[in-house]
Amino acid sequence: MTLDKGELAESSGEPDDYVPSQRRLDRERYRRARARRATAIGALSTLVTGAVLYLVVVNAPGWPRTKETFFDWGYAREAFPKVLEGLWLNVRLLLVCGAAVLVLGMLIAVARTLRGPVFFPLRVLAAAYTDFFRGLPLIINLMIVVLGVPALRLQGVTVDPVLLGGTALTLTYSAYVAEVFRAGIESVHPSQRAAARSLGLSNRQALRYVVLPQAVRRQVPPLLNDLVSLQKDTGLVSIGGAVDAVRAADIIVGRSLNYTPYIVAGLVFVALTIPMTRFTDWVTARMDRRRAQGGVT
Repeated sequence: MTLDKGELAESSGEPDDYVPSQRRLDRERYRRARARRATAIGALSTLVTGAVLYLVVVNAPGWPRTKETFFDWGYAREAFPKVLEGLWLNVRLLLVCGAAVLVLGMLIAVARTLRGPVFFPLRVLAAAYTDFFRGLPLIINLMIVVLGVPALRLQGVTVDPVLLGGTALTLTYSAYVAEVFRAGIESVHPSQRAAARSLGLSNRQALRYVVLPQAVRRQVPPLLNDLVSLQKDTGLVSIGGAVDAVRAADIIVGRSLNYTPYIVAGLVFVALTIPMTRFTDWVTARMDRRRAQGGVT
């Protein structure tokens, strides 16, 4: 279906008899020429940079040995299906731990923002939790939980490295997400809470129906960034013996003394992370556009 000149002008909001001036035509032609020039320069610089890096790498003295050790096609084909099988564990950990992190992080953030002296002990505990787990390296937290809990020999407490590793991930990332939520809550202007109270809402109702929806909407991009980091760190559960993508690659490396499976596992994680990163960028750009147009308060 094609539009004639009148329909095209009507669809663009311009009068039917509108004729663009020569200056406007020249300006649009200049912009198209600059866009083509910038695209060509960008493509050329990318090709040149790639060629230089390739020549530097392949002409290095140790490249033949490095290629044999890290980029062996035979070991890559052997490792790929096993790494994919282990990746399913990482995906499940991401889904379960991600949901648990959001819930626990929200509860901690709300506890830190509660008002009144009666809630002082709760605020102190929430602050101590976030300070401790944000300061404790994740790898140490994993070792303490995955290796220390089974050593206690407690009745009814699991010794499954997957569950214990997921617990350690949840404890650490909940502290980070709690601070993200708290920043969102505190970014909501006090007048919003005051307006809700003036309409007859209680403090709990004002928090639930007015403050939290705005806080969560504002903090979506940083929350997605934390989930991207969580997706990568699920590979650390392998230190307890859980057979995820990293552990599957490690088993083959231990048998063959060839590190190509690590490269395969790394590329698989990158392939899983890139869509999440691009989605985060898209959400951020969309919210920035809406905020610039006054669509987000």
